[in-house]
Amino acid sequence: MKKLILSLSAAAMLAACAGQKQKATTNQGIGDTRTTPIAYLDDRTYKLTTKTDDKTYGYEQQNAIKVGGARDQSGPINERRFLNALLGPNGEAVGYYREGSCCAFDTPNGLFGNAGLLDLYKVYWEGGTDTLSLYLNMYDEGDLLIPVGFTAREE
Repeated sequence: MKKLILSLSAAAMLAACAGQKQKATTNQGIGDTRTTPIAYLDDRTYKLTTKTDDKTYGYEQQNAIKVGGARDQSGPINERRFLNALLGPNGEAVGYYREGSCCAFDTPNGLFGNAGLLDLYKVYWEGGTDTLSLYLNMYDEGDLLIPVGFTAREE
């Protein structure tokens, strides 16, 4: 019964995305591409040390932040671990909320066939003039970088 409910829920999510007429993305490298081990500040926060100058990293569906973890049910906490590590451009604490799932893409790590969905988060900080959108991929693992416009916690 649980599998039936999960299957129906997944089908409903995929149908909702299809109804929005969003095309599948290629997400720069299918599957796991991580080359650097993960480090943690604590059990709720990754330690991010490398900034990227790629303005598309996290900001575009095709270059989502690959936190991984869907197969062992740590995908949502991995997304929060990444977001908890971010600070604003001048070290401001950030807030965030999940806007929803979108953007079906091909992945060998999908829970239902070879498909996954990205999660879209809105990120903001006190004194900031914009709320930024970041795309996170909890199906695939990639190197975790500090997106353009952000800094990261050091402790």
